[in-house]
Order: sequence, then C-alpha cells, then structure tokens
Amino acid sequence: MASWCAFKPFQMPMMKAAALSPRAPLAVGCASVVGSSLWRASSRSFVPPFASLSTSTSSSSIKEAVKTEKAPAALGPYSQAIKVDNLVFVSGVLGLIPETGKFIADTVEDQTEQLLKNMGEILKASGADYSSVIKTTIMLADLKDFKKVNEIYAKYFPAPFPARSTYQVAALPMDARIEIECIAQLP
Repeated sequence: MASWCAFKPFQMPMMKAAALSPRAPLAVGCASVVGSSLWRASSRSFVPPFASLSTSTSSSSIKEAVKTEKAPAALGPYSQAIKVDNLVFVSGVLGLIPETGKFIADTVEDQTEQLLKNMGEILKASGADYSSVIKTTIMLADLKDFKKVNEIYAKYFPAPFPARSTYQVAALPMDARIEIECIAQLP
C-alpha cells in the first residue's frame, strides 16, 4: 500500500489560482490508495496525485563507505562507493592505474578496460560483482567511441545486461575519455 498526497491551491470564490500569492494557503488531500483515484470531497472532482510516494524507512538503514586500495582513490570529497541496505552505489570510475593515479593510456579502449577492472575491485570490496550490477551510466568525451566501448563493456557484464544510459559530455575529470558509474544489488 502506498500513501499519495495531492496538493492543489486553495481558491476563494471568484478568485483564480494565478492570482494567489506564493504564500497563499494550500489545500492538501492525502489518502492511502491501492488502485483507486483521489477525489476532493467537496466538489467530487478528480485531484491528480502530486507524485509523492512515501515509504517507511528503517533505522537499520545506515550508509557505509566502501574503500579499496585496489582501485584509484576518490579525486575529491566523495567515496568510491556507498552501501545502503542491499544496494551499492559506485561513484564514477576512470581508467586510472591505482598505484600511480595516471591513465593507463590515452585511448578509449584502454581507459574502458582499466576502469572496468577498477570498478570490479570496488564491487568486490562491497560484496558485489559485475553480475549484481543493475544500472550503469556511461559518460563519453566523444559519442563516436560508443561502439568501441560496447565491445569491451559486453565482456564484463553477463546477461541479463544492466539497464544503462550513455551520454556525451562536455568534459570529464582529468580529460578522461570515459567515466562509468553503477548501482549494484547485494545478494
């Protein structure tokens, strides 16, 4: 069962909603629904949901940083990955050599191979692996490298493949050719 809340501006008679100030009162209608519509009792008109789904949180949900020396250290104030409940959120990974902090090479193929090895080490440190990845996001300096990246990517992720988004971006840290982040589900 989900709790949905709908928010609709309160209107005085003969007054339009657009005339309300930003501090005008709001009429709030909330209900627990399972396959039903929300209705405003006074006029029986449909009130569309505000698209807010409340979920209960458990006090046992503690975020835990994942860190391994077998992958490059974070380049700023962020963690290599964060574990929460049964999910692992891996930050964007670059094709850097962990010991030197330098790129393995300038080619997108070499950087992709190295970053996927780095990602594998972060996943392993969190208790996950490539088969537990459910979503990846790939950022490319040049979308023309998409086919080359796909050939390497396919060697690491078994079917069913993770959901994925791929974007060409204006720039990546340290002028990288590629960066990938992912979300994995722990067993």
